[in-house]
Amino acid sequence: MSTRAPKRRLDVRHQSSVRASETRPSSRRAAPRRARRSFRPSMAMVGAVALVLAGLGSAVVSSRADSGSLGGDYQALSADTSAGGFDVSRDFDRELLEQQTQAQADQLLQAQQDLTAATQAKAEELKSNQWVLPVTGYRITGRFGVTNTLWGRGHSGLDFAGPSGSTISAIASGTVIAVKYSGNCGNMTQIQLDEDDLVIMYCHQSRQTVQVGQRVTAGETVGYTGSTGRSTGPHLHVEVKPGGGKSVDPEPYFREHNVYP
Repeated sequence: MSTRAPKRRLDVRHQSSVRASETRPSSRRAAPRRARRSFRPSMAMVGAVALVLAGLGSAVVSSRADSGSLGGDYQALSADTSAGGFDVSRDFDRELLEQQTQAQADQLLQAQQDLTAATQAKAEELKSNQWVLPVTGYRITGRFGVTNTLWGRGHSGLDFAGPSGSTISAIASGTVIAVKYSGNCGNMTQIQLDEDDLVIMYCHQSRQTVQVGQRVTAGETVGYTGSTGRSTGPHLHVEVKPGGGKSVDPEPYFREHNVYP
């Protein structure tokens, strides 16, 4: 029995199947393919990208340079930071800080004390050099050097006429060197001034209120006006004696100390 017949049938069927598939119209159409476009950047876009990249590069370089300089300046501070913030106790020596603060306070206190002392010393100096009028409610009835029948050789001082019992004030600060009754001068007080080696004499007092050796200041009461000694009425006779010697005109000394009788 031959086996070739079935084989031929199979070949025929296969061929017919192939032919049918070739001649049968396809139910699906192949989707059209999109043409691929190649991306070509324009010259303007290339220039813009180059500018952006250049800017980013300079910013990075500048940021690195700035961070490097800042890091050098603040390295100590950065090392002393903690999770809770800046820790002063690590960055400063508290004991040294307290010592410096106390030293500064001591220096300020000393400066204030020196200023107070200097001010007080200046005030004392001004006070010691201050002059005032010896009486109030007066009128000048005799000036230095005037001559008449009462003062044949010239008047030796300045006369302040006024009510008897008027207060006599120390003209300037000094030390009392004489309290006595002296002939023509009547009740007389002499005061050695602190400056200029001057002696001031107060004459014709009704009463004296100071003692020898007593320290007085300008304006302090030394007695009261009267008419003791050679006098024609109640008044205060004032004489100025440089070095305790011969009497001179008192008015220039008054004016020198801004006092104008």
